[in-house]
Order: sequence, then C-alpha cells, then structure tokens
Amino acid sequence: MAEQAVKESERLESRYGLPEKVIFCKWCLISNQRPCSSVEFKHGKDRQHRSLHIDEEGICDACRFAEQKEQVDWADREKELVKLLDKHRRKDGGYDCVVPGSGGKDSCYTSHVLKYKYGMHPLTVTWPPILYTDIGWKNFLGWIEVGGFDNITYRPNGRVHRLLTRLSIENLLHPFQTFILGQKNLAPKMALQIQVPLIFYGENEAEYGNPIADNSTSLRDKSYYTMNHLSEISLAGLPVPELMERHGLSLNDLKAYLPADSRELERFPMEVHYLGYYLKWTPQESYYYAVEHTGFEANPVRTEGTYSKYNSLDDKIDGLHYFTTFIKFGLGRATYDASQEIRNKHLTREEGVALVRRFDGEFPQRYFQEVMEAIGMKEERFLELCDQFRSPHLWKKEEGRWQLRHQVS
Repeated sequence: MAEQAVKESERLESRYGLPEKVIFCKWCLISNQRPCSSVEFKHGKDRQHRSLHIDEEGICDACRFAEQKEQVDWADREKELVKLLDKHRRKDGGYDCVVPGSGGKDSCYTSHVLKYKYGMHPLTVTWPPILYTDIGWKNFLGWIEVGGFDNITYRPNGRVHRLLTRLSIENLLHPFQTFILGQKNLAPKMALQIQVPLIFYGENEAEYGNPIADNSTSLRDKSYYTMNHLSEISLAGLPVPELMERHGLSLNDLKAYLPADSRELERFPMEVHYLGYYLKWTPQESYYYAVEHTGFEANPVRTEGTYSKYNSLDDKIDGLHYFTTFIKFGLGRATYDASQEIRNKHLTREEGVALVRRFDGEFPQRYFQEVMEAIGMKEERFLELCDQFRSPHLWKKEEGRWQLRHQVS
C-alpha cells in the first residue's frame, strides 16, 4: 500500500513549477496554471514559471485589473501621454518613436493613433512570423501601404531560425519562442541603432494575467529587454554557450534573438512604454479601428482551437503554439479568447464555458504538415513530444485517451 501511495504521488506531481492545486477564476475562465510571460520570456528561459495569481475571493489578477480600469481617469492619462509625446516629438522630419508589430490589429492601432491623432513620426519594425499566412501577409501590407508607415523588417537567418524553432519544440514544447524573443527584443535594439529613445508597445500583459503591479507604470522594466552577460541567457532550452558548441553556431548566428546589452542603454537611455497605460485598451475596439484605418481583415474561416477570427492570424504556427499551451498548462486558445471577452463584457461566463468546452484543445490540422516540413520535424515526433510534456497533475489517460483532470465549469 505504501508503494502504491508513492506511485500515486509521483503520478500527480506538477511540472514547470506550476501549482499542484488547479483553481479557476470565478469571473473569467483562466486558471492558476497560466504562466506569467514576463518571467517565461524574460531571457528566453522556459523552466520554472511564476503562475497567475488568484486572490482569496477566487478572482484572478487579469479580472482585477479589468475592474481597476473602470476606475481610471482616462482623460488625465491622455494628458500624461501628450506630455510624454511633446517631450519627444521631432520637427525635423526624423523618427521620434518606434512601434514594433507584424500588422495585427494591435500594432495597426498603436502606430496609427500615434501618427494620425497625436502627430508623431513612428518607424514600424517587424520581426516577421515564422510562416506568414495569406491573411497575415495581406494585413501586413495593409498596415504599411494603406495605413501609411515606414517599416524595417528584420528577417533572421532562415537555417538558424528553423533549427531554433525545432529545438524549442523538442526541449520546451514551445514552437513560438523564436518569434516571441524576436518580437520582444528587436525594437529596443533597432531604436539603439537609429538613436530613437522612445518605443511603444500596445497593451501590457497585465491585461491577460501578469501581476497587476506590472501596470502601475507605463514603462516596461529594463530587465525585460536587456542582459548583463551572455551566461545568463538560454535559447531553445539550452544555455547559449552549450547551444553554440552542440550545434556549431556562432554568436553572430544567435545575436538577433538576444536582448540588448545593458551597457548600451547606459550610454543611450531609452523609454519603452505601453500605450495601453494611457488609452483604455479593448481588443475588439483595436480590431474595429484597424479595419477602418488600415483595411485589416479577419480570418475568412474560424481559427482552429477557438471561435474567433481576428486574433493572432499572421503565423501558420500560431495554432500549434496555442495547442502546446493546452498540453502544458491545460489552457487552450478558446480559454484565452473567451476570458478577455468576459472581462470586457462581450460574453457571459456561461457562454464562455460552452465555447471552451467545444473548441479548447482542437488540433491545428490546417497548417500542421507544412509547419513540420518547414522545421524538419516528423509529425509523429511532435505527437510523441506532446505526450511527454503533459503534466501528470493536469492529465490522465483513460481507455487510451488523454483527459484533463480539471475543466472549467
């Protein structure tokens, strides 16, 4: 009996530093298994996660933050924004801010508002998706050509990019890491190169569950996009020196994925801000704005894994990313979409539960074979990895089928 109890204990052990007890928010649909991305991607590591906080009343930080937004004096916040912009606005025709993005609704909104409402001169910079979708490419062109923006697109070494993407899946079950690292790190490094001290991202991740304190200021913490020494960095689940030695890579091959050197920022201080701190952020409103001003188009078909058609459309690997979050954390794409729509009062919780039960964890079949061919991975290998990365405290196998131990209700 003692041996059996030990085996049961081992079987239910949680992985990735996640809480053993699964708790769902009483307002939205998210659980305390959601990792905080500020920790997960801070330096490209994916080992231990600080998870979403749910308070004693059973309410998550994302819902509390949505509640707080209703108390903000947005007119005063806009005055703060104008003061900041006046400090940096240039009259000599030069760029005075940098806006990263790939042509999604949020980057369209951010750049367009800054240019056409507040008179700034943004340079847009793009770390492109791993594999553009047709609608993603069309929206990117609409952003630049219809919206009217200068753009620098940085395309990393294709051979290295495919290798790192495959290794991220093999070591972390994280197909999106190469894209996210570039998306987070490119803008500060580009701003350093062209000597523009102001960068604007759209919404703060506190909108989706990172600690509320992350949005007590409009500034992004410098530790988020800088490094002190190469030894503190891991890519694709491996320390950089080991990655270079094992796979015959040079520092030049990996430079694009690394944060900016903190010493460079000492010589040229810059400010990285969230526009969502100053202007009330609602994803649906960003979508409508992008449709009107840049010709943004929603997916012509329902996005796999969810019910929506306008979020994360540009990369063929998006669906695979959300499927792997379902495997590792028990939270799929429909959960994320429905939770934010509940917070913004566009869905009831009951409607959200029904949508999650129907669509969460749907396998992203549409581009699966193409993605596997692009990164040089066998389809069977990916499915094997999914089973290996399931945390026992979240999953059980019954009659040959994997089932979640805990589901929102």
